[in-house]
Amino acid sequence: MAHTSQSSRRGAALLASTVAALGLLTACGNGGQGTSPESVSGTAAPATGNSSSADSAGTSAVPSGTGSSAASQTGGPATGGTSSTGGTTTGTATAAGTRCHTSELTASVGADNPGAGQENFPIVLTNKSGRTCTVRGYPGAAFVDAAGAQLGPDPQRESGSTAATVTLKPGQSAWAGLTFSNPEISGAKTATPTALLVTPPDEKDSLKVTWKNGAVPVSGNASSVRLNVFSAGTGA
Repeated sequence: MAHTSQSSRRGAALLASTVAALGLLTACGNGGQGTSPESVSGTAAPATGNSSSADSAGTSAVPSGTGSSAASQTGGPATGGTSSTGGTTTGTATAAGTRCHTSELTASVGADNPGAGQENFPIVLTNKSGRTCTVRGYPGAAFVDAAGAQLGPDPQRESGSTAATVTLKPGQSAWAGLTFSNPEISGAKTATPTALLVTPPDEKDSLKVTWKNGAVPVSGNASSVRLNVFSAGTGA
């Protein structure tokens, strides 16, 4: 029995050694890997690195607004043309960066064009700068005496006027009508101003124009002074 037990143990050890050797050979045949690589499905994440020239340039900035006041936005689009001294009139809204500033303009008052008991004067703004700029809407206006005190109430904006953008190249002009009833006909009280203060649309600073056209109505019957929106040209 002892001899049989020892033989059995030697047989078991030999079998174990054989199995181990076979396992080692199998591992070597597979390159040392027990399983094949796993395949992963799905969408790859965006690659990182330097952006292209198009990406680094970005998109162009869009103006955030037109910079026009409510008065300058009155009415719908209007069309117009050009003249030798006047700008181009369009219905396009004005971007803030293209607006004519007071310092870039000169102001004048053209000749009276009377009719039907009305006195009609063109207020003319001329671009004296070296760049193209625009005006749109109503001017501000006030008659003043030698001391700078205002004579009469603020002029009224003519109802029904349609605002349009007037593009002024250097040297070109735009005009807006200033109208009032003839005081000799209306019987309004009058005063004789020394100057007319003109404020371009959307601006705060005024231009001073010497007034050479006599008395203007300041109170009483039919004393209102009215203003129209700017158009291309000088109004002559």
